[in-house]
Amino acid sequence: MSINWLYPLVSLLYAVVSWRFWRTRWRGVMPIARWEGYVLLFPLVVHIVLLSATTIVPDGVQLGVGNVISMIAGLAVLIYWLSSFHSRMEALNAPLAAIAAVAVWMPLVVPATHLLANTELLAFRMHLLIAILAYSLLTIAALHATLMSVVERRLHHVHDSKLASNLPPLLTLESLLFRLLGLGFTLLTLTLLTGVMFSEEIFHKPAEFNHKTIFAVLSWVIYAILLGGRRLRGWRGKLAVRWTWLGFVMLLLAYVGSRFVLEVLLHR
Repeated sequence: MSINWLYPLVSLLYAVVSWRFWRTRWRGVMPIARWEGYVLLFPLVVHIVLLSATTIVPDGVQLGVGNVISMIAGLAVLIYWLSSFHSRMEALNAPLAAIAAVAVWMPLVVPATHLLANTELLAFRMHLLIAILAYSLLTIAALHATLMSVVERRLHHVHDSKLASNLPPLLTLESLLFRLLGLGFTLLTLTLLTGVMFSEEIFHKPAEFNHKTIFAVLSWVIYAILLGGRRLRGWRGKLAVRWTWLGFVMLLLAYVGSRFVLEVLLHR
């Protein structure tokens, strides 16, 4: 049975949620209902079902650029939604849900071209899950750092009191950034370790020291310096944003870049 009907359903649900939060949190033309905080559960649950159905297929696992983009969007919505219960993040649900409404279509726009090998091995499945979570969290951290820059600029030049009241405090955003970085860095460390430990079992050869490994290690070093600078020197603000993006660019060169070239440009 085809599950393609889930794409417009999830997209529509996210769009409705985005419209609701835009009307209540940004425009203030609708009253805020008590159930509003839980409304994102509906598109999130259906989104997870869709991702599971399109990623885990009877013959194995297919994971293309489109699937990854859709996963990152869903994870971002989940993180900000959970954060909104103890921080003033509710207004961000409007743009995030709108982005997710578009991102959910990406597996159709950029479909996976082949099944992943070795997915029957438990070691590879563990490595793959940890890696996906690490890259997703660090991608969200980079986008979050960009959001911090936008919010800081808006707060210095804002003339709309309604807009100012809906923007989360910078300290709240900064706190979330370093939580994302800390968790992402931990998972990236586990990704590198499991890649080395299980290389013989999965690929029947020792871990290779290639461009992918070099950029991944460089990314790890940059994030380690940033987190160390935060703890020892109190790094924050623009400095933290720059280092976050530098680490993300290294990660992008290591993984997403090579995957995009292979799948989209070379169709391999």
